[in-house]
Amino acid sequence: MDIQSQTYYFDDDGTIPNNPDLPLLIYENVLGQNQSFNDIFQKNFWINTWVGGVFSYHHFHSTAHEVLGVESGNAILRLGGEKGKDIEVNKGDVLIIPAGVGHKNIKSSADFTVVGGYPKGQDWDLCTGESKDRPKFLQNIKHVPLPETDPVFGSKGPLIDAWKIK
Repeated sequence: MDIQSQTYYFDDDGTIPNNPDLPLLIYENVLGQNQSFNDIFQKNFWINTWVGGVFSYHHFHSTAHEVLGVESGNAILRLGGEKGKDIEVNKGDVLIIPAGVGHKNIKSSADFTVVGGYPKGQDWDLCTGESKDRPKFLQNIKHVPLPETDPVFGSKGPLIDAWKIK
């Protein structure tokens, strides 16, 4: 399977822990005509799906990995915390965000909408990097189980190799 993906690793910046072991992946323009990310994610067991946007402040999830599929519009997202990287995402793109990796909406079109989901419906939390909770966040991130499937390509796909899923 020849799927183009981008892989990003982010270091702990003291506020946003990011993930020392798992990279963030971006697949460009994978949504075909007459397809919906909700259906694709559900079929591949990334469930608990929702439709909305990306918060305009740095946040991460310490108890779940997250997939975001850009259903419409475009945005510039800062990934990896304040010292991270600004990435433009467009309709049809997918971001697979490991537990702990920060994400924030810097600027988006009025019609920017994403579909989000979590492997096997992992229970997510919303963290902003409060220092008093940091030890708990770091422990949570270490214990989030790997997904069994790629949210777009199922038992195949870049995620399987990048995260060394068996």
